[in-house]
Amino acid sequence: MDYLNVSSPLSLADDPVDPRTCLICGDRATGLHYGIISCEGCKGFFKRSICNKRVYRCSRDKNCEMSRKQRNRCQYCRLLKCLQMGMNRKAIREDGMPGGRNKSIGPVQITEEEIERIMSGQEFKEEAPDLPWGNNGDSDHSSPSNGASEGNQPSPASTLSSKKVEQKNERLRAALREQYINTSMPAHYQLIPHLFSYAAQSGLLAPQPRNGVYPQSHSLVVQLVAAEDLSPLATPMLIEDGYKVTQVELFALLCRLADELLFRQISWIKKLPFFCELSIEDYTCLLSSTWQELILLSCLTIYSAQIFGDLADVTAKYTPSDEELQGFSEDGMEVMERLIYLYRKFHQLKISNEEYACMKAINFLNQDIRGLSNVSQLEQLNKRYWYVCQDYTEYKYPHQPKRFPEIMMCLPEIRCIAGKLVNVPLEQLPLLFKAVLHSCKSSLNNYKSAQSPGVTTAPGN
Repeated sequence: MDYLNVSSPLSLADDPVDPRTCLICGDRATGLHYGIISCEGCKGFFKRSICNKRVYRCSRDKNCEMSRKQRNRCQYCRLLKCLQMGMNRKAIREDGMPGGRNKSIGPVQITEEEIERIMSGQEFKEEAPDLPWGNNGDSDHSSPSNGASEGNQPSPASTLSSKKVEQKNERLRAALREQYINTSMPAHYQLIPHLFSYAAQSGLLAPQPRNGVYPQSHSLVVQLVAAEDLSPLATPMLIEDGYKVTQVELFALLCRLADELLFRQISWIKKLPFFCELSIEDYTCLLSSTWQELILLSCLTIYSAQIFGDLADVTAKYTPSDEELQGFSEDGMEVMERLIYLYRKFHQLKISNEEYACMKAINFLNQDIRGLSNVSQLEQLNKRYWYVCQDYTEYKYPHQPKRFPEIMMCLPEIRCIAGKLVNVPLEQLPLLFKAVLHSCKSSLNNYKSAQSPGVTTAPGN
């Protein structure tokens, strides 16, 4: 790393600011970033805040403490201090890629009026808003590859010009209208036969009567389910009665569980029916950007019995300290609320293995991820499984006409949660999982007790 050269006869003890210390939060600095000495965390926070045009709010007096442990509590005051200490927003590359521009530029001093314009969002008022399921927060932690956390967003809207962003948003709105509002259901089925080859030749198969699922749809659904490892998770999640689980032990268990789930996703890729159709580079790009979403989806569906059963029993034996409870971040609270909502939604819908397999493929085949080489091919594959899922769901659940849209609308929520989960400090994950699992398990128990033995409710109605 390149550090700021301080050619001064004064010793470090005489210098009021240690050049190895981040000027924002006091953490260990890694170099000169956007004009000032800072750590990787504050560098990344500043970049995302400016690139994504974030407007934060302070719930206190706009003078919150900035330290390594406290910096995630108030994003408003953290960005404010970045600007006050001279971080140069013009040193951020316009394309949002790693590495700054004009690295020779040092700290900049801007007026209080300019700072207020940035903090209030006036600086970005001409820009288009971010996508609703984008990464709506900031993180000091990244996914296994350096670019994965930023690539977690379905679309890099914040790095485009306002005109391109508006065009992209308009296409998205048109797609939503097509899928959920204006498109008649039979029209989709007429398109299904054409999606089984990229040439999209007309007349491949005449529309069939609705006396069964389309043969192509059935075949692909069977192949997707066959690619899944539906066996119970092997990670031990049993604790002796009376044993008190520590934060470190629970965190280690969560890491082992995440390792197993990630390994299953990698094995899943090799069994996909379209594995030979995509390049290894595109597969790698897709996995690095969606692995968190795939794990979340599997935990909320096919592995939910173990996650909200055995794992919930383990987290119940962990008692967080008062310091952990008081330090729980707003990002953690939002992730917790969204996870609980999504769990209840999935429990209501009772997602089948076939629907789960389709959802997973659709989420994985995200053509809006940055860095893909064959976007048009991915778009065709995505459409193919979108229509296959709709065909299967509407045939299997004819009395639930809203089921397919409700299932598909869970995907952007999963993407949003995955994007926000990286903002939660690692030390807060045990408390987050304890709170989510306890709340969901209690909610499920209350639901079961409220149901009389002779009454059943159809999910999704």
